[in-house]
Amino acid sequence: MKKKALTLMLAATTTLTFALAGCGVSTTGTADNAKAPETTETTTASDAAATTEAQADSAEGTVVRLVNNKAEIQEGLTKLADTYKEQTGVTIDIETIGGGQDTQAILKNYYQADDMPDIFVFEGDTHYETWKDLLVDLSDEAWTKDTEAEYVADGHVYGFPTTTEAIGLSYNKSILDKAGIDPKSITGPESMRAAFEKIDSMKDELGLTAVVGYYTESANLWWTAGQHLFGTYLDSGLKRDDTTYLDLINDGGKLDLDRAKAFAEMVALFNEYTDPKGISGSYDDQVLGFASGQYAFVTQGSWIGASMTTTYADQYAASGNFEVGMIPYAFIEGQDTIQTNSPNWWGLYNGGNVDAAKAFIQWCSQNDGGQEILAKDCGCVSPFTTSEFAPDDPFAATIGEYTAAGKTSAWHWQGWKAGLAQNVTSVIFQDFAKGSIKDTDQFIDTLQKALEAYYAQQ
Repeated sequence: MKKKALTLMLAATTTLTFALAGCGVSTTGTADNAKAPETTETTTASDAAATTEAQADSAEGTVVRLVNNKAEIQEGLTKLADTYKEQTGVTIDIETIGGGQDTQAILKNYYQADDMPDIFVFEGDTHYETWKDLLVDLSDEAWTKDTEAEYVADGHVYGFPTTTEAIGLSYNKSILDKAGIDPKSITGPESMRAAFEKIDSMKDELGLTAVVGYYTESANLWWTAGQHLFGTYLDSGLKRDDTTYLDLINDGGKLDLDRAKAFAEMVALFNEYTDPKGISGSYDDQVLGFASGQYAFVTQGSWIGASMTTTYADQYAASGNFEVGMIPYAFIEGQDTIQTNSPNWWGLYNGGNVDAAKAFIQWCSQNDGGQEILAKDCGCVSPFTTSEFAPDDPFAATIGEYTAAGKTSAWHWQGWKAGLAQNVTSVIFQDFAKGSIKDTDQFIDTLQKALEAYYAQQ
């Protein structure tokens, strides 16, 4: 597409945003597993390594610019870039956009200024339509044969996965043990309420600020309640390819009222037992509160493990480096899945330094390349089947256990209308937490009307 045409499309596109974290496979992008046809030639790992070395040598002294939106892995990515430069001479210039900034708006500005990075993050289906004419087709790359987590659209591979993340109700096992609560006993709304009530009655004894760190500030943390938590309404307890509730929302903003009622009751429970700071507090407040033992539960996903063991390592150590885990957001009895996916993908700009960028991501996929750094220093749970490295991340074991047991659902919010979480749902969750939405019936009614109005917009 010519630049003028794409510029017009970008101007007409609803502002798209990335989450600071968690915010990995897009099930709408990969639901039909529509990988590109296998080529007749087989590429071995040694062939791939040789190709990578040759490509890197030919790009000696060049710069590959990468835009990252996960501030918590910036330090690890810097080590990744330094190691790659030591081995190849190629500079990887890491630019991190975090802190709730609008990554997509920044990328659009870069495009319009002829300043696009060679590699940039995009969030699956939500952003594919914006960038599809600028993405390099990666279908023939060797690493695609070692993962099921690549981003696929229109029968081709366009996105490189770096990690697998999980969403569930995260808990401090030490606190639950002291309260005599087995997390596996929390299987639905009644047992969840009973656990919250018991912990609340022991709050002073346990040294807690609140039972749960549920944060709803909508300007910067719009993605945590408006996207991740609301996303569990779509997927909790369902098979990975089940898009029933996504399809309803995309059909003019419809909700399943019975399921929505059960979900709203869980949200009301969180409102009742959360830290009041959650209405206006920051991501750092939320993660620090959990890492320092102030909350028994926190409504954040596995990505916070990286911050707990780096940024807040001292506070986490002072709290005993407690064991963590996750339980499903079981707002209906028997829902037994957590949500796992790649949170986003690296795409390659087709007007950039494509060969050098391809060589770098191939190296990142290899055990003798970047896999150890991505695991150990970035806390990434590898999406590559041959990877020999696991992160020193407190949530890694939990992801592995649920995955091995087949107890994971996908996340499908990447397939709803762009901007929905930031512009609509997050504000409603915050209003419910503030009390300006009085009860679950009003919450559902407000949510339903807002969804319908948003989908009615052109």
